[in-house]
Amino acid sequence: MINKTDKRIRLKKKIRTKIRGTQVRPRLTVFRSNKFIYAQVINDIAGKTLVQASDVKATKGTKSERAKEVGKAIATAAIAKKIKQVVFDRNGFKYTGRIKIVADEARAGGLEF
Repeated sequence: MINKTDKRIRLKKKIRTKIRGTQVRPRLTVFRSNKFIYAQVINDIAGKTLVQASDVKATKGTKSERAKEVGKAIATAAIAKKIKQVVFDRNGFKYTGRIKIVADEARAGGLEF
């Protein structure tokens, strides 16, 4: 029997064959654990993380509120590095809940998907 983690990893590999981050349009990837949420802007060609944000140090607020802060933080940091367009990678997770909140806040912060 296949569990949810194995299914997500298979889906993640399938998605990653279709999208790549470049220097002009890097990849914005979002990872969600049970406690925290992480976002990174990655240039896949150079293999470098350009910008990152997470809610590990945030202790107040609900998970959804902290996801909003991560979305705002990643957008602000990316705009500061003159990155306006990104390719969104949901990392095999469903596009609902905290993943959607991070994406919406990143768009509101000025990033174009």
